[in-house]
Amino acid sequence: AVFFPVLTSLSCENVCDSFVVGGILVLYLCAPARAKYFAVQYTPNVRCKVPTTEAPQSDGLQRLLPISVLTISMNKVSEGVNDNKLSIAYYREKTEELGKAVLHLTAVEISLDVDADRDGVVEKNNPNKGSWKWGPSGHGAILLVNCDSESTYMKKVDSSTDKVTKVSDLLDMSRMVLRTNGPAELPQGYKLALQISQSDGESIRVFKKRKPEGAMKSLHKIFSMFVKEFPLVLGNDVLSQEVPYVGGSNEVDFFVEGLRFPDKDFGGLVTINLSLLEPSAQDFPETPIFTDKVVFRVAPWIMTPNTLKPVEVFVCSTSDNNKFLKEIKALVEGSGYKLNICKEYMNRGDRWMQVSCHHILIHGPDFGYVTRMASDEKVTSLDSFGNLEVSPPVTVNGRAYPLGRIIIGVAFPTTSQGRNMTKVVQDFLWAQKVQQPIALYSDWLVVGHVDEFMTFVPAPDRKGFRLLLASPDAGYKLFHRLQNEGYGKAKQFDGKKHEITLDELLSDKALRAENLYVQNCIDWNRDVLKRELGLDDEDIIDLPILFKILEDNRAAAYYPDMVNMIVLGNKLGIPKPFGPKVNGRCALEAEMCSLMVPLGLSCTFIDDFASYHKLLGEVHCGSNVRREPFKTKWWSLEL
Repeated sequence: AVFFPVLTSLSCENVCDSFVVGGILVLYLCAPARAKYFAVQYTPNVRCKVPTTEAPQSDGLQRLLPISVLTISMNKVSEGVNDNKLSIAYYREKTEELGKAVLHLTAVEISLDVDADRDGVVEKNNPNKGSWKWGPSGHGAILLVNCDSESTYMKKVDSSTDKVTKVSDLLDMSRMVLRTNGPAELPQGYKLALQISQSDGESIRVFKKRKPEGAMKSLHKIFSMFVKEFPLVLGNDVLSQEVPYVGGSNEVDFFVEGLRFPDKDFGGLVTINLSLLEPSAQDFPETPIFTDKVVFRVAPWIMTPNTLKPVEVFVCSTSDNNKFLKEIKALVEGSGYKLNICKEYMNRGDRWMQVSCHHILIHGPDFGYVTRMASDEKVTSLDSFGNLEVSPPVTVNGRAYPLGRIIIGVAFPTTSQGRNMTKVVQDFLWAQKVQQPIALYSDWLVVGHVDEFMTFVPAPDRKGFRLLLASPDAGYKLFHRLQNEGYGKAKQFDGKKHEITLDELLSDKALRAENLYVQNCIDWNRDVLKRELGLDDEDIIDLPILFKILEDNRAAAYYPDMVNMIVLGNKLGIPKPFGPKVNGRCALEAEMCSLMVPLGLSCTFIDDFASYHKLLGEVHCGSNVRREPFKTKWWSLEL
C-alpha cells in the first residue's frame, strides 16, 4: 500500500512540512526549537512504530532523540481521501506544549504486475517482477518481438506502425496490469505515471486497453475502433505518460510490444516504471514518492535444427522447375506435411526460398522475419540464410547447449582478404546468447554457404543425430573401387551434356588436385565442428561428393551436391547425383542409401539438375521448412 501524508494544520512555527519519506516520519529534524519530548496519537486504522532505546513515560511522552522516527503503515486501504490521521505534539517540558502537527493519511494499494513466473497468469505483486533470472529456477517476464503481419493484404511488419489494428495483434504482446485499490480518487494533485528510458523506448511500445465508447455502426470505422480501444501510452516519442487511477478495487490492462531482438547495443532487458507523483509548490516539477517497476526480457531469435519435427515446407514455382516441384510435392505430401508453393508472380522469378526470398513469401499472421542492414560493409552471398545452420542439442566439455549452436560461414580466420559475413549480422547472432555461434570457413566456395558441405540428420543412437560432411576423399574412394570392379566405362552424368566415364574422371589430375584442396578446407571445418560440438568420428558420416574450381579459385559441387538436402523427419529429399550406373542403379545413390538406411532414414532423390544445380544451388537452397519449436524453454538455460 502507498500512504499519502497530507499536513493539514500546524500550531507553531519551525515545524517542517516535508518530513515523511516512504512511510518514515523523521521527528528530530522537523521538531520545533527547544523541543525535548513528543507524544503521538492516531486513528485505529493507522499503525505507528517508534524505534527508541527508552520506554514511554507514564504520561505517554517520549524523549526526542536524534534517532526518533515514526514508521507509519495502515491496516487497510482508505475508503475516502484523508480518512485517517496522526498527530504529533512537541513539548519543551512535560507540561509545556510547543506545537502540534496533524497528518491526514490516505492509504492506496498500487501494483504494476506482469507474468513473472511465466505460467500465463499475471499474478498480483509477484516479488520477482522487478528482476530477471535465467535457469530452471529463474524468473522474469517475457516479451516477443512483434515481427509478423496480422494483415493478409498489407505485408508490413506489425511493429512498423504504432497502432493496434487487429485484436489478434494483442496475442503477440505481453499483458501488464495496473492494480489499484482505494478511495474513489487520489488526493488533489497526485497522479500516476508510466515511464521508460530513452533506450527502452527504441525497444518497446505500451498500449492501454480502455472500454469501447459504444458499438461501432459502420464497417469503415473498424480500424479507428481498434486504435481508440488500445491507444499508445509509451514509445520512442512518449517516454512518460499519466495513466488513470480508477477508484475502488480495479485493474487496467496494458499490452507491451517488443520492437527489436537483442543485439550488440541491446541486451534484451527492458524496464517499465510506475510512479506516484506528488505535486510541488511554485511550479517545480512533480516528484515521485513511490515507484513500482517490472522487467521484461525480449525473447531471442532462435533457429530450429533438422531434428525437430517439420510442419510446413515452402518452395517457389518458376518457369523451369516443374519437374522439381512435382518430385518434391510427392515427397512432402507423402510424408504427411503441408506444402506451400509460392507462385512466380509472388517470388518475381527468385527460386531460392532458403537463401533470399523466404521473408517476403511467407510473411503473415504468426510468421515474421528480421533483417539487418549493413551501413558501411559490403554485402556478399555469405550474408544469405543458406550460410546459416544450427546443430541439434549438444553437450561440450560438460556445458549443455539444449537449443544447439548456430553455424555460420566466414573468411579464413588468419586472412584479412576474402568475403565475410557482415559484422552487423554476426553481432546480431552472437547477441541472442541461447545458441552460441560457431564460425566455419566457407569462403573457399563460389557461393560460400555452409549448407554446401554439411548438414545434420536424426539418428536413433549416440547423440541423436549424425553430422554429414561432403567428402571428395569418399568420392574418389568409391570411384576407384568401382573402377577396380570393372566399371571404368560407367558414366557420370549419363545422358547429360557433360557425361564422362569413370576412367576419364579418375585420370583428370587437375580435378584431383582441386579436390585435394577442397578436402583440406572441409577437414579444417571438420576439426572445428568436432571441437565445438563435442563430436567423435563416429558421429560424422562422409558423403561421396566431388567439387570443381570455377572462379577466383573458389569451388562448387561437381555433380548435384547430395549434402544439400531437405530433412523431413526420417525422410530425406536428396539432390539426384546422376552417378555412374552399376547393374542399372546409380552408384552414388546406392552408396548414399547404404549410409542413411541403417539410421532408419529413407532417401528420395530429386532431380534439381537443370533448375538448381546448374545455377549453383540444390534442394536445400530451393526450399524452407517450418518446424515445431523446441520443448526446452529458452529461459530455462543456465547462462
